[in-house]
Amino acid sequence: MSTPSLTAPGPGGTRAGAAGGAGYRVTYPRVLRSEWSKLWSLRSTWYALTAVVVLALGLGLAIGAAFTDGGDDGPGDPVDTTLLGLNFGLLILPVLGILTTAGEWSTGMVRATMAAVPRRLPVLWTKAAVFGAVSFVLTLATALVTFPAAQAFLADTPLAARLGDPGVARALVTTAAGAALIAVLGVAVGALLRSVPASIGVFVAVLMVVPGVVPLLPYGWAEDIVAYTPLAAMEPLMAAHPEPDLPTVGAALVSMVLWTAAGLAAAALRLRRSDV
Repeated sequence: MSTPSLTAPGPGGTRAGAAGGAGYRVTYPRVLRSEWSKLWSLRSTWYALTAVVVLALGLGLAIGAAFTDGGDDGPGDPVDTTLLGLNFGLLILPVLGILTTAGEWSTGMVRATMAAVPRRLPVLWTKAAVFGAVSFVLTLATALVTFPAAQAFLADTPLAARLGDPGVARALVTTAAGAALIAVLGVAVGALLRSVPASIGVFVAVLMVVPGVVPLLPYGWAEDIVAYTPLAAMEPLMAAHPEPDLPTVGAALVSMVLWTAAGLAAAALRLRRSDV
């Protein structure tokens, strides 16, 4: 199967130059490599991803070392408790995703990007693919290190668990999948609003403020809706044994996919219909 190409204008604004040499062909793999290079050229990428790992591992080890079984309500879920530090990552990753997109509009670099890829949408798809893949791999690797490291302190406690125990491996994978989807949602919001402060403000409102306010409404369905917002939907994904009053793992994952797909669709629509 041939590699799909996105022909860029040749010299003088014509497409003839594109047909005359491979150097003028804009293909998806090349756009993908470009976005990969841009992501890792940002110092904020290194700082943010390091913070995700350090916070998750550090807090996981601290919880494991300090845990005492003194509660009447049970010790909690072994995966959710040991990966508590990854909740910081669920805020850091989407903010970094916003910086990778809205940051280009803020600096004006987007003009060069869109001149190189005139059809525009491949830029959005490859940004989402690159950042989503990086977020998934980083979160999964961090979880696979943090969980057994914390469990080294939790032997002979009610939180003791192994990777082979029912629900544990699934929880680690769905945690990474959920984190990747929230990260890509950040990419979408940044591409839609094109302003770093506005994007972060809207994202924080959708993830944290609105879910805290909606349950105050005098309607029984309000809490049901909140359970399917991105951060709330992470609860069953991060638990080896989700509480029965939470959405199922499948329903939570589908809701997060829909949130991310809606964000990308809105960003793609604006990208096609508005000027850079």
